[in-house]
Amino acid sequence: MVLVLALGDLHVPHRAADLPAKFKSMLVPGKIQHIICTGNLCIKEVHDYLKTICSDLHITRGEYDEEMRYPETKTLTIGQFKLGLCHGHQVVPWGDLDSLAMLQRQLDVDILVTGHTHQFTAYKHEGGVVINPGSATGAHSSITLDVNPSFVLMDIDGLRVVVYVYELIDGEVKVDKIDFKKTTTTH
Repeated sequence: MVLVLALGDLHVPHRAADLPAKFKSMLVPGKIQHIICTGNLCIKEVHDYLKTICSDLHITRGEYDEEMRYPETKTLTIGQFKLGLCHGHQVVPWGDLDSLAMLQRQLDVDILVTGHTHQFTAYKHEGGVVINPGSATGAHSSITLDVNPSFVLMDIDGLRVVVYVYELIDGEVKVDKIDFKKTTTTH
């Protein structure tokens, strides 16, 4: 069992002051093996905070990130799954499943994680999974001002991944899950 935290679109301090306290109390060091971030951290302090949770941190660059060394896309293998990471402002139309599926095929990944829309979505699509963890801080987007803070925790175990979404709604953390089983070990 490997735990992977997926989050993004924090926009600290421009659109949000910090992660919600209820999320911070859940994200403790030593529990998570990998962090993947879709970008728009905006400042180095957010990067440094995420490193305190887990040193294995993978970030792609959002259009508001000060750090220019973050790549546009990134792929990594965790267990039996190949993951792709991209902020998502490059995908037109933003959040469009067909456009995201094309990026998933281009990166040749089982799981594609993107952001930019600030809205959580997860789809089983074309034999893989497409996930948007939403905005971890609840920062507004150019699409909507009404954003519930959210992040995703993936539990990768063999050919199975359980995707848990944590969403702050009316001051309470709600958790939902999606179960995905890979049908083959070759990609």
